[in-house]
Amino acid sequence: MAKIAFILLTHKDPDGIIKQAERLTATGDYVAIHFDARAKAADYARIRDALDSNPSVAFARKRLKCGWGEWSLVGATLEAVKAAVEAFPDATHFYMLSGDCMQIKTAEYAHEFLEREDVDYIESFDFFASDWIKTGIKEERLIYRHWFNERGRKWLFYKSMELQRALGLARRVPEDIQMMIGSQWWCLRRRTVEWVLDFCRERPDVMRFFRTTWIPDETFFQTIVRHVVPEREIRTRTLTFLMFTDYGMPVTFYNDHYDLLLAQDFLFARKISPDAAELKARLGLLWGERGVAFPRSNEGRALFTFLSGRGRIGRRFAPRFWETESSLGRGRQLFILVCKKWHVAKRLVDQIRARTDLPAVEYLFNEEGGLPDLGGIERTVEKRNRHRRALLRMLYDHFKDERLILCLDPAAFDLMQDFTGDKAEARILEIECDFTDDYLIGHAQRVGLAGAETPREVIDQLLPTIRYDLKFESDRIRDAEFPKFERIRQSASVEANGAALARFLGIDEGLAREIMATDYLFVD
Repeated sequence: MAKIAFILLTHKDPDGIIKQAERLTATGDYVAIHFDARAKAADYARIRDALDSNPSVAFARKRLKCGWGEWSLVGATLEAVKAAVEAFPDATHFYMLSGDCMQIKTAEYAHEFLEREDVDYIESFDFFASDWIKTGIKEERLIYRHWFNERGRKWLFYKSMELQRALGLARRVPEDIQMMIGSQWWCLRRRTVEWVLDFCRERPDVMRFFRTTWIPDETFFQTIVRHVVPEREIRTRTLTFLMFTDYGMPVTFYNDHYDLLLAQDFLFARKISPDAAELKARLGLLWGERGVAFPRSNEGRALFTFLSGRGRIGRRFAPRFWETESSLGRGRQLFILVCKKWHVAKRLVDQIRARTDLPAVEYLFNEEGGLPDLGGIERTVEKRNRHRRALLRMLYDHFKDERLILCLDPAAFDLMQDFTGDKAEARILEIECDFTDDYLIGHAQRVGLAGAETPREVIDQLLPTIRYDLKFESDRIRDAEFPKFERIRQSASVEANGAALARFLGIDEGLAREIMATDYLFVD
């Protein structure tokens, strides 16, 4: 049976540490604690007094003064690991935690999960080939020696790097290791931990190298584990659920995130707000429960991206620039059907194709395929968006027509602005559909905001946001006051919708009514 030794790195909140250690050891697991040497001596004494008598708790023999981005964080981890290996010979797994982490599953679930596969869980991506580092310096973390902390001594940090660059003092990564990178929150088997400690003793050259790298807690274990363990025995993921904002800061969880956290396919989560007393209490009780079934919808990151992303489309930042290549062509006409329910727009396009000679393409900026060979520009959605005007010019030429119907999602507001600002005549027809709760739930599942097992409480919180988001997209289009704009509604009569379609396409109103009389047009 799996028995976990938790490697607990802490620097504050002694009462929280005591509760965390007592909770984790109450189910038969272990805890090895490193408490930052920078912290108050009285706080450390309180922790020792409370936990020294607990045989399932060990303390790092050497306490280090830890600094963000420094080797000291790895050194502190190794000290706690050594204490755990020595004190708990029957521990099968070693799980890295911080004082801000809390369990989001039961101990019973965690043990069963770890017993399923004889593997290690650690993010381990190629340092140079992956895009794991989004901002800031990259190879400079390794090839230059870092003696100063960027946060506390910024001028010296960058000045020393500039000086090394000027003097040609860049160094090589040790030749026999592949540099990897990933989250510092891992769970390793006992055999792997012992191999890592053996490596540390046998390779002082590698240890010297890492001691002066920048942010080694994201590279040291990630690299060494990959060096000593076969790739087939590594799952390149963390078992601790964490997210980061656009600004590189960890997302903090609060009282109303309980159901969301339990639905994620992880064992622990960080960071839990120190003010989230209710959440901490509920999660604290969870660890010792038995027979709990957990729905695993795992939509947390997609949901956060969706909710925080509302600010990126004109509510918080200025609109992004769209491409400014040459015109679609003066005298050409572009008919834009805008509809959130893509199947409705596609059915309308089919009816227009069947009754007119107007060429049409559907959601070409959202879906792959569906276009003729245009020399490669049509192969990916990314290429189509990057060369949008060139793509449309080629379609006009392909169809040998000066008219073209195009379907757009209401979220593609920048495309509408771009095309209506062109020398060509662009017309917009918004198709306003009704949205039931069942449809919105299906929509959330299709785009990854929810899963089949997402708790109803999460769905109920999500639905108003999705409904408001759809309303915002529609309101934004109307507020733009595009010069040639029409709207048809699912709730309107065939006559009213036919008149709007006739004005939009410039066709006979009787023909437009025939098209709008299609009985299955708005069926979900």
